[in-house]
Amino acid sequence: MSAGQLERLQTPLQRLRLFKSRERLEALLQEATAKEFTYADFLDQVLTEEVQAKTAKHITMRTHLARFPFVKGLEAFDFSYQPSLDKKQLQTLASCHFIEHGENVVILGPPGVGKTHLAVGLGLKAIEQGYRVLFTTAAALIQALTRALAEGRFEEKLKVYTMPRLLIIDEIGYLPIDRAGANLFFQLISRRYERGPMILTSNQSFGSWGEVFGDRVIATAILDRVLHHAITLNIRGQSYRLKEKLKAGLVRPAEATE
Repeated sequence: MSAGQLERLQTPLQRLRLFKSRERLEALLQEATAKEFTYADFLDQVLTEEVQAKTAKHITMRTHLARFPFVKGLEAFDFSYQPSLDKKQLQTLASCHFIEHGENVVILGPPGVGKTHLAVGLGLKAIEQGYRVLFTTAAALIQALTRALAEGRFEEKLKVYTMPRLLIIDEIGYLPIDRAGANLFFQLISRRYERGPMILTSNQSFGSWGEVFGDRVIATAILDRVLHHAITLNIRGQSYRLKEKLKAGLVRPAEATE
C-alpha cells in the first residue's frame, strides 16, 4: 500500500474518532497480509482492538471521576484474614446485579478490617460494567452540603451526589454529626431512595446510629430508607493494620483485639 493511500485511509478514521485503528492501521494491514486474513477477519480485528481501547479509556476516565481514595480491586482483598465474610456473596455482589435491582450495600465492622477496600472494589466492578460511580466520606459529604446550603447552591450540589448511578459513602460514624448535618444527610438519602443504590460503610452498629446522627428520629428515618432494599455485610475480625505486627510478634492477638 502506498503512503498516499495509507494517509487517505487514516483521515476518515481520525474524523470518526477511531484513534486506535488509525494508530494501528499500517501494522494491522501488514498482519492481515502476512496471515492472509479474509475481509471479515481483518474487520473483526480492527473493530475488536478499537472497542477494547475505547473501553479501557472510558474505565480510566470513570475511575478518575469516581474520586476513590485508592484504586484496589476485590482480587487484592485477603479473604483468608476475614473469615467472617462470605466470599461467594462478594462474588455475587461483584456482578453488580444489586445496582440493577436498586439495592443498597451496607458494610459494618470495626476500623481497619477492609470496609473501604470492599467498597472501592465493588465500585471498580460497577465502573467496569459501565456505571458512573462517586465516592465520598460522610464527613466530606456533609461539609460540602453545608457549604453549598450557606452559598445558596444546595440543589446544585445535591445533584452532584444524586446523578451517579452508584454512590459510595464511607466512614459513617467516625466523626460526630450535628443535627443540621444529619438533616442534610437525610435529604440526600431521601433523594436517592429507590432511585439510586448506595454502598455505605460504618464502624457503628445500626443501634448506635441515633448517637452518630445526634437524633434518633432522623437516624430511624435514614435507616428506614437505607435498609428497605439492602444487603448487609458484617465484618468481625482483626485490623489489617495490625496484621504485620501480629506476624512479627510485636503485639499479642489479645492486644490486637482490644
